[in-house]
Amino acid sequence: MTIEFQVEGMSCQHCVAAVTNAIREHDGTAQVQVDLASGRVAVDSAQPADTLKAAIDEAGYTVTGMTGVTSGAAR
Repeated sequence: MTIEFQVEGMSCQHCVAAVTNAIREHDGTAQVQVDLASGRVAVDSAQPADTLKAAIDEAGYTVTGMTGVTSGAAR
């Protein structure tokens, strides 16, 4: 399932690496695409959306929105 997160606080390639690594700590096979200009992070993962959101939060970034979440995956 692909989930798109709107993330605040990313400004450089270090931020991209930090978010990507945080997500991959929970799912080593996750496909992660980050668009710095828009703050969009698209993740293709079998992990629940709330797990991925928590990983981004723990990396020090703020998730302000999610799209592509199926019912029961996150609220």
